[in-house]
Amino acid sequence: MAVLNEEQEMLRDMARDWATEKSPVTEFRKVRRDGAPEAYDPAAYATMAEMGWTGVIIPEDHGGSDFGWLSLGLVVEELGKTLTASPLIASTVAASAILLGGSEEQKAKWLPKLASGESKATLAVDEGPRHASRGFETSVADGRLSGTKSFVHEAFGADLFVVAAKGGLYLVEAGDGVSLSARSMVDNRNHAEVAFDGAAADRLENGGDTLLDDVLDRARVLTACEMLGMAQQVFDSTLDYLKQRVQFNQVLATFQALQHRMADLFGDLAMMRSAVEGGLQALDSGFGVARAATIAKAEANRVLHMMSREGVQLHGGIGMTDEYDIGFYLKRARILEASWGGTAMLKDRFATIGGY
Repeated sequence: MAVLNEEQEMLRDMARDWATEKSPVTEFRKVRRDGAPEAYDPAAYATMAEMGWTGVIIPEDHGGSDFGWLSLGLVVEELGKTLTASPLIASTVAASAILLGGSEEQKAKWLPKLASGESKATLAVDEGPRHASRGFETSVADGRLSGTKSFVHEAFGADLFVVAAKGGLYLVEAGDGVSLSARSMVDNRNHAEVAFDGAAADRLENGGDTLLDDVLDRARVLTACEMLGMAQQVFDSTLDYLKQRVQFNQVLATFQALQHRMADLFGDLAMMRSAVEGGLQALDSGFGVARAATIAKAEANRVLHMMSREGVQLHGGIGMTDEYDIGFYLKRARILEASWGGTAMLKDRFATIGGY
């Protein structure tokens, strides 16, 4: 496990207490029941902003705390444990794009708003059913962007879209030339198809040819942090269930076959944590980011897929019902596994990075 300083421990504990007390899974059930396209509680996000979570990776001169990616990862992990719905990851990834590729004017305009939570942003990349970071049809002519992004996280409620198009990344404000169509997914979260029709676009001129890949690596690592929190919660909930469920006059946890399965999951969880924390540390150090981010997301995909499947199965028939929370984790897991690269794509990328 990563060695945390005192401030990081305090941040993690604050996030854990808030998520447990103020944003348990019952809050997600309320959001799901309300059916609003934003699919999150604006008041809860405002509270996150007040606690400084929206500005953790943003420099102090732009209103943030510049506390680092590992610190933010600790917060995201705790929110993942309770399935807290918010645009925190999407907005942070968009902010990172501006940090990496934006001009001083672009940074001054958007980073303080994103750090304070006044504005929200998201990344619009994929145009087809699978993630791809190349071959975009979206294009810009005379400062106007046109094209369709088929799957955009946290699109409803976003004030700014960071859009991948031919020629680079562009900032597009919500409004004229931007239309959203809700996409109903199994996780009941905020997803949309976004059509751009001559929307005013402001190019991110810095960051070089690797800007999109650098931004996507940050999205992969933060998504892996959420997945880590989910995997930890599924493991803990399943273990608690096995310790109290009685069958054939015996507590399920006393069956050796189930003990072996939980031991395997425990080992997988440790491997996942090591990979995810390695990704966060790479972002903070700036060394080996592409490799570490690819490993983090690939391992998160593998472990959460197994953990969510085993969690439902070990809960038995009740694990398939809406009464128990465990099914929500499986549904969210399948969406996150496909986000920013499935396992096969990530393995191929790892091989390419290594020159194989």
